[in-house]
Amino acid sequence: MRSAEEVLATEFDGRRTRLTGLAYRLTGSIADSEDVVRETWLRLTGLDGAERAGIDDLGSWLNRTAGELAVERARTASVRRKHYVGPWLPEPIVLEHGRPETTASLGVVASAQDVRMAALRLVQQLTPERRTALVLHDVFGTGFDEIAGMLGCSVDTARRNATRARHTVQQADPPGRVPAPQQHEVIRALLAGLSAEDQWAVARALHPRASVYGDSDGKARTALRPVSGRERVARFLLGLMRKYAPSTLANTRSVLVNGDPGLLLPGSPEGTPSERAVARRVVGFAVRDGRAAEIHDIVNPDKLRRVPL
Repeated sequence: MRSAEEVLATEFDGRRTRLTGLAYRLTGSIADSEDVVRETWLRLTGLDGAERAGIDDLGSWLNRTAGELAVERARTASVRRKHYVGPWLPEPIVLEHGRPETTASLGVVASAQDVRMAALRLVQQLTPERRTALVLHDVFGTGFDEIAGMLGCSVDTARRNATRARHTVQQADPPGRVPAPQQHEVIRALLAGLSAEDQWAVARALHPRASVYGDSDGKARTALRPVSGRERVARFLLGLMRKYAPSTLANTRSVLVNGDPGLLLPGSPEGTPSERAVARRVVGFAVRDGRAAEIHDIVNPDKLRRVPL
């Protein structure tokens, strides 16, 4: 017969993926998400028998506890990001193409539409309060009374936060989901055009409102500001190819970045002159209307620690 601790551990493990997804949506960080889940477990096991018996709904208790911990981290991170160099992108969930199940909870989290990098990038630009209200209510079905308790505000304020966040995300028109084979075909066409240095082929593969977002925090070379517009993005990408080829696309691996097509570049080999060296990076692509709409170039080494480079 299993002990009470073993039963509790089994129940917690059954909710681990949900808690990881909640924390990741709120913080945009795999590391923070893992810490939130770990701390939630410690708080649960730290309760005495009477306190545990007083929990009417374990799932709700876990969501609330993890949510409070994630909100605290999101607020702290929001202050730190004011000093971030260049655009800030969520820490990517990188999976082997064709084998997303190999990373358990993260593989399940990355399959959700609202965790696509283009969508999560927009959510992470919201204030922690609006982000929390939106995610907890719209994704996890949490009532505004609970959300208000987490945020330390009134129920009406929590509801307004969610409404304003929803409006912001909808107005931004993030790339919608298209069939995976079509996405990969678009990216193959884009890469073929870049390899051939064919400006027209590159432009045809790009959405009219295409954008490149580089995330480095000043620790590696990438665009320090978003590059927007099909012509500007095409010139930018071709300029990189001409400067760094053949190393730019050499030894790349096809991966999934938050469920979307992506590339994993191991970086230039040792001995490459610094002016020609390419930092290791993860590049994700979001496809809209049959064209590459967003390119996410993540080169901050702090965000690549969990990537199987």
